[in-house]
Amino acid sequence: MSRRSVRTERRLFLADGPKAVEGALSVAGCVVEVFATPLAVEQHADLFATVPVTLVDDRALASLSDSVSPAGVVAVCRHLDAPLEHVLRASARLVAICADVRDPGNAGTVIRTADAAGADAVVLAGQSVDAYNPKTVRATVGSLFHLPVAVEPDPVAAVRAAQARGLTVLAADGAGEVDLFDADLGGPTAWLFGNEAWGLPEELAALADHRVAIPIHGRAESLNLSTAAAVCLYASARAQRSRT
Repeated sequence: MSRRSVRTERRLFLADGPKAVEGALSVAGCVVEVFATPLAVEQHADLFATVPVTLVDDRALASLSDSVSPAGVVAVCRHLDAPLEHVLRASARLVAICADVRDPGNAGTVIRTADAAGADAVVLAGQSVDAYNPKTVRATVGSLFHLPVAVEPDPVAAVRAAQARGLTVLAADGAGEVDLFDADLGGPTAWLFGNEAWGLPEELAALADHRVAIPIHGRAESLNLSTAAAVCLYASARAQRSRT
């Protein structure tokens, strides 16, 4: 299941490491099978107390993991992504839409950050990296199993669906007309983030209700995508909690 085509066809992926496996086990029906070395079972006895485990040696475990230093436990899991209309439920107040985000570490970190900020969902839109890429799953540190994730091939459809559900779509744009710290962030919001290298296409950014810029006070040219997402999501989370 190291190839995206195989993961997509079988609707299965690998959760590698104790944090990821713990998250997977918290979702009913997600885990198909767990493989672990005897040492990992001993080290994480609480995790495996009520879970059937197939014992394997280090070499077999390494063949299932793409990590440089495998943690000794891997779970085969069923896909978790939900339809766009399900994750953009009426009660959603904070959503992250990633358009054409290609780096698995960035995508996974956005999912982890959205989870930490109390967001309701993440949408991977357009030509974004596979949510089940091993590096993406690892970068979420278990958060992939905590909040809904949708995969939407058309980023325009994702933006319009969010607006139809009453979410104000804010495009994170360095040239935005609204300063982040002047923006009204207290209402239901969907943040729109673009590709790491070229940002948001003009035609997509134009669909947003506002373009919002994070002020740069120093000499840095810009912020890394996942860092920018953290700043924006937490600014919204703070404003929404203050309002309620």
